[in-house]
Amino acid sequence: MERKIYKELLAWKNSTDRKPLILQGARQVGKTYIVNYFAGKEYSNSVYCNFEKDDGLADFFKDLTPEKIIRKLSLYKRKEIFQENTLIIFDEIQACPEAITSLKYFNEEANGYHIIALGSLLGVSVNRGNFSFPVGKVQFMTLYPLGFEEYLMARGEDGLIELIRECYERNMPLDSAFHERALDYYKEYLFVGGMPEAVEEYGKNHNPELVRIIQQTILESYQNDMGKYNRQSEIPKTRIVYKNISTQLAKENRKFQYKSIKQGGRASEFENAIEWLCLAGIASQNYRIEQIMLPLNAYRSLTDFKFYMNDVGLCGASQDIHYEDIMGENPLLDNFKGGLTENYVFNQLTENGLSLYYWTSGCQAEVDFITRIGEDIIPIEVKAKINNRARSLGVYVERYKPSYAIRISQKNFGFENGMKSVPLYATFCIK
Repeated sequence: MERKIYKELLAWKNSTDRKPLILQGARQVGKTYIVNYFAGKEYSNSVYCNFEKDDGLADFFKDLTPEKIIRKLSLYKRKEIFQENTLIIFDEIQACPEAITSLKYFNEEANGYHIIALGSLLGVSVNRGNFSFPVGKVQFMTLYPLGFEEYLMARGEDGLIELIRECYERNMPLDSAFHERALDYYKEYLFVGGMPEAVEEYGKNHNPELVRIIQQTILESYQNDMGKYNRQSEIPKTRIVYKNISTQLAKENRKFQYKSIKQGGRASEFENAIEWLCLAGIASQNYRIEQIMLPLNAYRSLTDFKFYMNDVGLCGASQDIHYEDIMGENPLLDNFKGGLTENYVFNQLTENGLSLYYWTSGCQAEVDFITRIGEDIIPIEVKAKINNRARSLGVYVERYKPSYAIRISQKNFGFENGMKSVPLYATFCIK
């Protein structure tokens, strides 16, 4: 399965100032697969070490001298390790803090070795551990679930991707036949999501029931991690917050509310749980911005935020949304569909590296996303269907006069009166 991060991995391999690489991301997003695939394509040899499955590996890192570690790994794996053509893979590295620390010494004393470390819960471990982290001595990359562009790639629609990009750049409508085809793929994606196993299963058999089984298994594995890699007192709080994310997205006002978790719920009670979910990469916050000024992050509210899941397919699975409800656009799903669509857009834009916020003007107006694109601060409104009404966006435009605004909906491409119309399937073009 082709992933866009492959080009970044290749650039890392060929870099003259290469550091050990940490590839982070939630469980089941395909980190191990893509790195092993990369190793098979770009190296003559690889050494794979999984610290969760092989407890004995930790003993090799009691002495952090790189050459001693290499010698022991070579003997243990019965493989010669050469600097230029061997990829060393440290999987689930958060299970061995000493291995994380060793990356500093590999960078300083033996940077000829090619090392990629993988960590599903690395953020949790680093934040709550008491070990030395190699700050400035490693390079970071993040792997997300397949975005919609990668989903189209997996479905063999490279040509459609090119057409979408061309129409986005030129603000010209996509031919109606291709527009409808792309919308159908988008609706599929709302159900299937971007977890590689789910995408692969649907591509092979087109069986929504099997996809749901996979998604439910992933959700259960996340729940298990919350119990295994968390403080005992935080386990029930973390689980209930996670289950509550998709529930709150169904509300018209999608601001996350602690009182919706439990009567009298307060931020102080659940802030550690929210932090854990964010550090684990399975959920993300989008804060309300109070003023449209640079830097945007300096003007965010620390108390008001929306909460999104890392994958839109898992979001739907958590509420047992049926395939037919999405593909047939069941009107009874409209309220939740709005939140699901927002979750989808948030995921796509985040994957593109955009920092996102939302804006409100008291009770008068709310703009779904505010971000900086190039030198411009751009407001983005999201609609689940074709909807030309943009009252809130109009309030924002009148007040702040942005160079242009974006409306994402099922409507075809276009640009009129400073409004750039972007179909939902083309969200991956915004960067």
